Amino acid sequence: MARLAQTAGLTDVQQEIVSTVRDFVDKEIIPVATELEHRDEYPQAIVDGLKELGLFGLMIPEEYGGLGESLLTYALCVEEIARGWMSVSGIINTHFIVAYMLKQHGTQEQKEYFLPKMALGDVRGAFSMSEPALGSDVSAITSKAVRDGDEYVLSGQKMWLTNGGTSSLVAVLVRSDEGHPEGTAPHKSMTTFLVEKEPGFGEVRPGLTIPGKIDKMGYKGVDTTELIMDGLRVPADRVLGGVTGRGFYQMMDGVEVGRVNVAARGCGVAQRAFELGVQYAQQRHTFGKPIAQHQAIQFKLAEMATKVEAAHAMMVNAARKKDSGQRNDLEAGMAKYLASEYCKEVVEDAFRIHGGYGFSKEYEIERLYREAPMLLIGEGTAEIQKMIIGRRLLEEYRFQG
Repeated sequence: MARLAQTAGLTDVQQEIVSTVRDFVDKEIIPVATELEHRDEYPQAIVDGLKELGLFGLMIPEEYGGLGESLLTYALCVEEIARGWMSVSGIINTHFIVAYMLKQHGTQEQKEYFLPKMALGDVRGAFSMSEPALGSDVSAITSKAVRDGDEYVLSGQKMWLTNGGTSSLVAVLVRSDEGHPEGTAPHKSMTTFLVEKEPGFGEVRPGLTIPGKIDKMGYKGVDTTELIMDGLRVPADRVLGGVTGRGFYQMMDGVEVGRVNVAARGCGVAQRAFELGVQYAQQRHTFGKPIAQHQAIQFKLAEMATKVEAAHAMMVNAARKKDSGQRNDLEAGMAKYLASEYCKEVVEDAFRIHGGYGFSKEYEIERLYREAPMLLIGEGTAEIQKMIIGRRLLEEYRFQG
C-alpha cells in the first residue's frame, strides 16, 4: 500500500504518530486479529498497548494530560487501526466521542475531573442514544430523568452500547421535561448525563444493569450491550454542561466526529481488503498464469484502488473541515456514506478474487466480509446520511425565484 491513501500536508509530528500506529498495527494487531475475532475475545493486550502509546489521549488537550492532536490525526490513526481490526477502532471511537463532548460542552469541573483520567485510559468512555424501539429516530427516545432534590432519577432501556461492559463512564441521552413545558420540541427536552460505573456485567451500580454482550455477526471482540436504568440516581452536577435541554445538540456534535471515525474505519477496512486481494491475485494461478494477469482481475483491482483513494480523500476533507471550526455535517455525511458503501464493495471484490477460499475461515477476507456491513448502519444508515446531505444541499443551493 505504498501509493494509495496518502495524505498531503501533514506535519512531522502527525507523520510520526501515524507511522507509529501503523507499525503497531502490523506487529501487534494483524497477526492476532482473526484468531481473537473468531473467539469473540476482548483484545486486552492490544488495548494495553494503545494505552502505552497514549492513543486514549490523542485528541484531549495537553492541559488535561492528552496529546492535543487534531481530528485529522485521530482519523488517520483510526484508519490504520481499522486496517488491522475494525473492532479495536470501535473501542477507541466511543471513548473519543465522550472525550470530545466533554471538551466541547462540559463544565470546567467536569473537564478537570474526567479528561485527565480519560487521557491515560484509566477511565474509558461509551455513549448511548439508541433504544430497542428506535434506531435513527433519536427524537422518539423514551428513557427519562426526573429531578429529585440534588439528584436526577433515570429510568429506561438503551441499546447498541459499544464498550458497554468495559467502559467506566457512559454519556446517556434521555428525556428531561424539567423546565420544558408541554409541547416543547422533543430535541429541546433532552439531556446528556455523565454516568460513572464499574466495568463489567450485571448490576454495575445501584439502578444500572449491563445484561451482557450482544452476539453479533461480526464486529466481535468489542463488547456491544444493552443498558437498563431502573431508579438510577445521578447527581445534578453530572448533567453535561450543567444545563438540561442541550443533550440532543451535544450528542449530534459528537456524532459528527463519530461519522468521520466511521468513514476512517471504512477506509481502513477497504485498504486491508485491497491488500489481501492484490496479494492473492499474484499468488493464485489459473490457466497457466497468475490471476492478476487476467484482464478481468486487473479491472477489478483498478476499481477497488480507485474507491479506496476516493473514500480516503473525502474522509480527510471532512476531518479538516471540522478541525477548521466550520460546520461539517455535509462533508461528514458524504464521507461516511461513500466510505461505508465503497468499503462493502471493495471487500466483496476481494472476496470474489479469493474464490472459494474467501469462504474459508482460514483466510482473513472472511472476517472482513462479516465486519463491513456494520459500517453501513453505524452512526446513521445510508438513508439518514442522504437525508442530511440533501437538506444541506438545499440550504446551500436555495433557489431565489
